[in-house]
Amino acid sequence: MNEWTILVVSDSHGNVDNMRRAIELVHPRMLLHLGDGWRDAELLAERFPELPMEKVPGNCDYRRSEAAERLILLGDKRVLLCHGHTLGVKSDLGMVLRAALERGADAVLFGHTHRPFVDIRRGVVMLNPGSIGGYRPTYGTLTVGDGKFYPAVQELK
Repeated sequence: MNEWTILVVSDSHGNVDNMRRAIELVHPRMLLHLGDGWRDAELLAERFPELPMEKVPGNCDYRRSEAAERLILLGDKRVLLCHGHTLGVKSDLGMVLRAALERGADAVLFGHTHRPFVDIRRGVVMLNPGSIGGYRPTYGTLTVGDGKFYPAVQELK
């Protein structure tokens, strides 16, 4: 099986060091930052210029010119990236799922709640990596292999 891993982080809130440590642990092929740390992601990109990165702004990023939700392709899979504040993730995960289904996404990745979450609903992988900048920092991984996604969340030790 030809597998590769994507590091998924959110809500870094100024903690670039935790993201650096997660990169060194995971050795990802790509990094996805799901908001509330746009500048943190830029600083990380300077430190790891060879690591491809995609990002979306969060409610604390004040990046009105940037799309709050983005659909990207990973191989032949469509992945919806969002922070989640525009889709009401704190009150209704169904709204997030509907957004993914409407866009034909195979996975939806979101943050905002600071609480890790992994599930597969109606064939859509749903992953919230929690907060990499929080008191008990967590991060997500999305392993790609055999045409499937394998999501997971880990606590940063």
